[in-house]
Amino acid sequence: MMSSKPVILYVDDEHINLFLFGRLMDKYFDVLTASSGPEGLQKLEEHPEIKVVITDLRMPKMDGLEFIEKAKSDFSDRPYFILSGFEKSDEVKDAINNGLVEEYIQKPYSSEVVANQIKESIPS
Repeated sequence: MMSSKPVILYVDDEHINLFLFGRLMDKYFDVLTASSGPEGLQKLEEHPEIKVVITDLRMPKMDGLEFIEKAKSDFSDRPYFILSGFEKSDEVKDAINNGLVEEYIQKPYSSEVVANQIKESIPS
């Protein structure tokens, strides 16, 4: 039986973050996870039902902004969020102002607040 919850993708190189995010958000969404930018791109290819993408900012090999830039070239029809423990940089502010990123979420975060932000961003 298919779930009626929206499918979201969370990309982070730290497995504990993937686990915790999945546990916190699973009452609101079906959460797919990826531990790198390339794996996130693969998940987007395999799962066209993904409605929203959330990524960590600092990851090895391909950071969150690089991942979003690559993902948006083929999957521009969904919102992208950055979730990070670092302060919002000028680069991230520019990405938001230019429409590359929907929202920046700083850790620690409230699961209810983040869930509402994600729900509000899902295209109808």
